[in-house]
Amino acid sequence: MSENFFPSFMHSTLEMLNSYDPFVIKITVILLSIAVIYFIRRVLFDYLEAGLLKIESLHNYTKQISAKLRKSAELLTIIINFDIIVFVYNDYQSIEVMREIFAIIYIVMITYMIYRLQNAIVIIKLENIQAKNKVKSEVINIGLKIFNFVIILIGLLVALHFAGVDLTAILSGLGIGGLAVALAAKETLSNFFGTLSILVSDSFSQGDWIVAGGVEGTVVEIGLRVTTVRTFDNALISVPNATLANSDVKNWNKRRVGRRIKMSLGVKYDSKRHDIQNAVKEIRTMLENHPKIATDKLEFELDGRRRYLVSEDDIYGVKKTLLVYLDEFASSSINILVYCFSTTVVWSEWLEVKEDVMLKIMQIFEENNLEFAFPSLSIYKEE
Repeated sequence: MSENFFPSFMHSTLEMLNSYDPFVIKITVILLSIAVIYFIRRVLFDYLEAGLLKIESLHNYTKQISAKLRKSAELLTIIINFDIIVFVYNDYQSIEVMREIFAIIYIVMITYMIYRLQNAIVIIKLENIQAKNKVKSEVINIGLKIFNFVIILIGLLVALHFAGVDLTAILSGLGIGGLAVALAAKETLSNFFGTLSILVSDSFSQGDWIVAGGVEGTVVEIGLRVTTVRTFDNALISVPNATLANSDVKNWNKRRVGRRIKMSLGVKYDSKRHDIQNAVKEIRTMLENHPKIATDKLEFELDGRRRYLVSEDDIYGVKKTLLVYLDEFASSSINILVYCFSTTVVWSEWLEVKEDVMLKIMQIFEENNLEFAFPSLSIYKEE
């Protein structure tokens, strides 16, 4: 009996379907496909995401990738739904024009999703790399832009192929017009190699305060063609990388210890010699014992790297010079030179240290009966 059951069941099922109106069957299949796609979009995605979030090693990846791809994936399922509807409505046959249109749309959507997926993964990896301080973020940024360009280019070529474009003719045409393209893109290539020169030389990084070619500000981003700099009056300037690579760049952030404090303290000529000597000694002692002034007693880590061919202090940007001397007999004052460096290189902290030093110098002058001189002119009358 079981041997005859399945054939008879299939036969009766086909007869039942044939008894219905074909239009009703189409509507039923369309509604069923809509329900299945809705289930995949709303239920299966949530179930899959919840399952991946339970895996500790994939938690960050799942959370970030889901945020980036959720809407794109839902849109792709809706497009698939429309494709099925058109296929069913056309008596289960594909329309040539619609097939090409949907193929192009699929390629665009998949390319976009790969683009978003790659950027999401790189952002997660970048956080881990920066935490371990292994690779410069500029290198990752440039590499990401190159990969994004390659992904978009591949997606474009595949879309053109499905659109019926002869890629062989295009590629052969690139060989013929390569010279013209190279000449037209000479500046672009120059800027690209300028980017590589900047990354290799490590003359500055994103976030550094630089002065180059009349431009001063904080580096926002080192791009493939230009470097954007935010000036201190809050303007954004784009400088070609070829220009920066061939310019003198002053980088104020390439220093670990020491931001200079330099003063010329003028005292009056009627000041007593021993008062001036005492003041010079007390200023020197005050600076040597100041917790925020760099001296030879300062100890710090050099990341375990040592270089023997050049000065280690110059490599890492360490300045600990401390000078306090009677300097010169000026036209209206006796000048004391104060030359030292703060331990910090941060501007706001440096201003606080400088202010504290100035107040202590004023106190030392008061205790030694010294007064600050100002430009003056003495007139003598002969009788």
